[in-house]
Amino acid sequence: MTRDEAETVLEEAGQADDADFPLLEAAIACAIHDYPFRDPEPVRTLARNAAERLAERIGGESPDDALTETMAADLRLNGDLLRYDDPANTDIIEVAERRRGLSAALAVFYLDAAKRAGVEARGVDFPNHFLLRVETPAGPVALDPFSQGRLVMPSELSRRALRAGLTPHVADRLDLLMAPVSDRQALIRLQNVLFSRAIRAEDFQSAERSAVRRALLDPEDHRPWLDVAAAREKQGALNGALEALMKARIVGGQDMVVQPAAMDRLRMRLN
Repeated sequence: MTRDEAETVLEEAGQADDADFPLLEAAIACAIHDYPFRDPEPVRTLARNAAERLAERIGGESPDDALTETMAADLRLNGDLLRYDDPANTDIIEVAERRRGLSAALAVFYLDAAKRAGVEARGVDFPNHFLLRVETPAGPVALDPFSQGRLVMPSELSRRALRAGLTPHVADRLDLLMAPVSDRQALIRLQNVLFSRAIRAEDFQSAERSAVRRALLDPEDHRPWLDVAAAREKQGALNGALEALMKARIVGGQDMVVQPAAMDRLRMRLN
């Protein structure tokens, strides 16, 4: 798959309803968009195996135990503590090969397997760390894909929220701490991680690609185009930066405010 073909997949995914969002294929397209011409079949094979094993466990175990045992014990998916900042930890193809990754990348396999096997699971956009919410007969529970899918108790959720800077009033609200997000937003969270890392490393080409993926995945959000514009300006691609700002204005409509100075600055540099 080429980078252009990957963008076509992402554009189609962006047009899908949340209920029909193709999480696994969109995640594969994101990885290939960064580094094209790789074989994605190991990702699909791992995902099929996960769904089959999870389906076998359902009925004999609670949904959360079945999911954890399948993903962490059977398939050995876990967080990478030793090389946390390794770019491979955010690449779904690399994660499938290494069985290691960041929480938001591992969650793709958890969510895909759960959906195929009929387990009700959603992502949780928790501050600084992506979690999973699994519905059980006893109520919703939080799992941490990075830590072998272990259960995160409500008291620990509150402690984590306080450490992340949330106010005590919010940190005590489990309904807020465990608010589910769509599969689309789960994948966008991963792209946000990639963008932040690329900006810190001053890898503005990678930053631009991750922002473009966010724009394609959520075509109603103007903010990714602002990040595209910033990354292109850092590369000296002024026409492309101005084009991205115009796209942001078109997508955002009346609700979006683009600093006039930003567009004027780009125009002056072009002249």
